[in-house]
Amino acid sequence: MLNSFMKLFKKKLKISVVLVLLFCNTKELWATSKYIPRFYFAWGYNKEWYTKSDIHIKQASLSNNFAFVKVKGVDKPGWNTGILNKELTIPQYNYRLGYKINSKWWVEINFDHTKYQVQHQTLHMKGIYLGREIDSTFERTPKNLQYQLNNGANFFLFNAVRKVQLLGTDSSQTALNLLLKGGIGFVYPHVENNILGYKNTPHFQFGGFDAGLETALQFVLFKHFFLEYSQKVVYARYSNLKIYEGTARQNFACYEMTLSAGLQF
Repeated sequence: MLNSFMKLFKKKLKISVVLVLLFCNTKELWATSKYIPRFYFAWGYNKEWYTKSDIHIKQASLSNNFAFVKVKGVDKPGWNTGILNKELTIPQYNYRLGYKINSKWWVEINFDHTKYQVQHQTLHMKGIYLGREIDSTFERTPKNLQYQLNNGANFFLFNAVRKVQLLGTDSSQTALNLLLKGGIGFVYPHVENNILGYKNTPHFQFGGFDAGLETALQFVLFKHFFLEYSQKVVYARYSNLKIYEGTARQNFACYEMTLSAGLQF
């Protein structure tokens, strides 16, 4: 009976030892391979190109309900007068604040301070102006039309980010990543205009919604620092923009290039 007990004890002991070793090895492997979530922040500057768009004007008290058709808008990068004499927030700038959930998926708050201006061009005006139907063209001057989102067309996006490792690893001193970003958000423009002699009070306001797609090359240096070059497409819908005695609305797409530097921690 004693022999039977010893055999059973030895058998149970062997099983226990094997289980302990397996648990220790698995725990050690999990500990060494566990991804450490990180936050990151980046700041940079950008250049934009806009599609042509219709600017719809509605001013009930003036009997106006018309549109400037296929208007060309341009940006204002702000570096043409020099770099060293500019404040950091005067040019078109951007920032990203994100959280790395794991080695492949991140989430990000993505903001672009972009500027939109209507410059010299031939304007096509169509609709009801001062109670009469109009369909004509004229040359734009600062006196007959000054329309701008000059302190920002301001794109806010909440992005999902997919990282593709091109060179190196998450623990390497240097690495090269491809980032694929997509999200939806809102626009918060600074509205300033003078439409056919009627000037508004410049102001910031909630302006509507936007959506965007972005690809970026990210070069990581010393694990914690990175440079990022990206190309981005945004579609923005602006509505209920407050003008003199009325509102304006427009939709446009924007192609954007950005260059930024950041820190992950």
